[in-house]
Amino acid sequence: MTEGDVETYERDGVVCLRRVFARHWIELLAEGVEKDIRAPGPLHTRQQTAAEPGFFLTDFCMAQRIPEFREFLFDSPAAEIAARTMRSQRINFFYDAIWVKEQGTPKRTRWHQDQPYYPIDGTQMSVCWTPLDPVARDVCLELVRGSHRWQRWFQPELTRSGQDLYPQDSPYERMPDIEAERGAYDIVAFDMEPGDCIMFHGLTVHGAPGNTSPERRRRALSVVWLGDDAVFAARPGPVRPFFEGHGLGPGDPLDGAYFPRVWPRTGGQHPSRSARFTDPALRISI
Repeated sequence: MTEGDVETYERDGVVCLRRVFARHWIELLAEGVEKDIRAPGPLHTRQQTAAEPGFFLTDFCMAQRIPEFREFLFDSPAAEIAARTMRSQRINFFYDAIWVKEQGTPKRTRWHQDQPYYPIDGTQMSVCWTPLDPVARDVCLELVRGSHRWQRWFQPELTRSGQDLYPQDSPYERMPDIEAERGAYDIVAFDMEPGDCIMFHGLTVHGAPGNTSPERRRRALSVVWLGDDAVFAARPGPVRPFFEGHGLGPGDPLDGAYFPRVWPRTGGQHPSRSARFTDPALRISI
């Protein structure tokens, strides 16, 4: 990473970083994804209906049960990349998700922001989106450049059904019809290879086209990282994912046993041995 990369992230709310993960890490993640496809976790969703073609799988919090994801999260360069991107002194892990669109899957991922789905306030929340397959620009994650500075929060919608997550009288705006007015927005996407990643701000508006490629899969991991000013927040309805048992209240730092500190690395307890991964009383649901 360079200072220019960090400045791009701050200005645009998104930056594409090239060749930041060695082949070992991509192969490790691919093993984890295949395990999840064979036996999806309790938080998984098949995002297309029976009448829609293709295969579109999402799953959350795989690191709770699949060791390949834990190893990547806690031992790869990912947390350090997040720290440098956000200019944060520390980085905590929030959650991980996979997005699998097999060949011939036309269903889009809706335009949305990530942060309204989560109980997080603060400016230092970023997402690392890492493809495990070569991704052409026309099937890549798409982001609206500069939208993190709009000072607008949009109503979260469920990908499969389009259902609103929060009550209609909540303070969140309806997402504009970006797809119908693409020319009015500065939309950016990238040709990517395994080992590249996209870092984007929690309020950057983004979505993804279907995978219309006749021969290439599109498997990707996204990880939500928290920086110095991230605090627990109340939302007007049940968040996704819904974390129980952490004991946090509005304004409390998201830094502790449930949301373990991953960077900087110290000689103390490894994050994978935090209460989040060892205490069965700590529950996660969607």
